[in-house]
Amino acid sequence: MPLKIGAGDVGHIHDHAKETYPEECSGVIVGMDVGEMKIVVDVWRAENTFEEDERGHRFLIDPKEYIAFEKRAGERDMDILGVYHSHPDHPAKPSDYDCEHAWPGWSYVIASVSENGVEDMRSWLLKDDRSGYKDEPIVG
Repeated sequence: MPLKIGAGDVGHIHDHAKETYPEECSGVIVGMDVGEMKIVVDVWRAENTFEEDERGHRFLIDPKEYIAFEKRAGERDMDILGVYHSHPDHPAKPSDYDCEHAWPGWSYVIASVSENGVEDMRSWLLKDDRSGYKDEPIVG
């Protein structure tokens, strides 16, 4: 099932990744799952609350901030479809750590960023048996 995300939201993710480099950025993807496609309506930035010396390769969204995002999405008749984060100086594919902390059904958008900017962005879905990910096509 593709993830439909507009150029403006892609730009917001890229900007966030570049601004936080060399640390990981993070945020939530909000919209609607219409069955044959997930439609992104907005992306909301989150603060990376992981320990400061680990933020170059880890992210954490504070549970209180996440609960506020859920409430805000519900007030707008939308759902959290997943999360986005960046991988500074690493490929746009999930790490073992990402796999251990992922939820089935969610989209995981990862932007590969370097000092030159965002080099790649891909979306992933955790397999139901948690054995890894499958590529989720991004469409504009």
